[in-house]
Amino acid sequence: MQKGIILTHRFQSKVLRTNPLGDPFERDIIVYLPPGYKRSNSKGYVTAFGLAGFGGLGRTFLNIDPLSENLEDRMNRLISSKICGPLVLVLVDCYTKIGGNQYINSEATGKYEDYIISEIIPFIDSEYNVSSRAVWGKSSGGYGSFVLATRNPTVFMGFADHSGDAAFEYCYLPDFPKALDSFRKSGGPKCWLENFLKKQNKHQKDDAAALNILAMAAHYSPNPEEKELGIDLPFDYQTGEILESVWNRWLAWDPIRLVYKYQTNLRKLKLIYIDCGKRDEYNLIWGARVLHSKLQRLKINHLYEEFDDGHSNISYRYDVSLPKIYDVLSN
Repeated sequence: MQKGIILTHRFQSKVLRTNPLGDPFERDIIVYLPPGYKRSNSKGYVTAFGLAGFGGLGRTFLNIDPLSENLEDRMNRLISSKICGPLVLVLVDCYTKIGGNQYINSEATGKYEDYIISEIIPFIDSEYNVSSRAVWGKSSGGYGSFVLATRNPTVFMGFADHSGDAAFEYCYLPDFPKALDSFRKSGGPKCWLENFLKKQNKHQKDDAAALNILAMAAHYSPNPEEKELGIDLPFDYQTGEILESVWNRWLAWDPIRLVYKYQTNLRKLKLIYIDCGKRDEYNLIWGARVLHSKLQRLKINHLYEEFDDGHSNISYRYDVSLPKIYDVLSN
């Protein structure tokens, strides 16, 4: 089997240097070069930028799992078996103290869209022979892929969105009561977060919903004037009443709403690939179906697939999306 090369760059970001959470501004950018990569190749290489899901790093793609392939082994197999052409992969690290990233600019987490678009892209272009770019990811990474490509169609020519956040009423509202209960038991969201960060490896199952809601509020409804956490929650954490003004700020970032706002940009993309498991535990299948339906209604060309599985352990779906990225963008 032919083998590619993994290279790691230690990159200092100017954009993230003053991020509100005090997260590291020096981070790894990991690059997979396909077998036979040549800097002098006149045609250039299709390059796909990978965005990790909630709780993941760029390096997470390369984690060793004795029961499945990591991304390096997967690409070596796909290229050696001629299922995929010589695709370059760039794995970015956008992890934050609150567990993950939605890959957008936020006054509560940092300017991560700018970090990718204005810093990582130019760096990769200067170091490697790039002909065209796509972005792909799963879950929060799928959401980020949709948002980054949709908002920056001159940077990315396409995206692959695996089980990405969409239809926020279905994927986030079910966590509201769980988060409210966690906040109540801890004496409020600030106390909950402080306790959570002290636990290190002793996190409980119920922590996931509370962390997810705080993280989404940090991305969709930041508020620098709010003194405790710098965010507006979409509900009154003492009564549970949904605050429509804040909730509407969240909905403004929902892909099923953004599709109308950015329909002109979406028409410019060469590849829009969306898939989701029919048994997704976070109700994301409904968001995928609504998004697919709206793209159809607007007559925006895209590929949509459903598969018989849940949300976790679905990296085998990259066997579909990564060759598709290469095939479409290399022509």
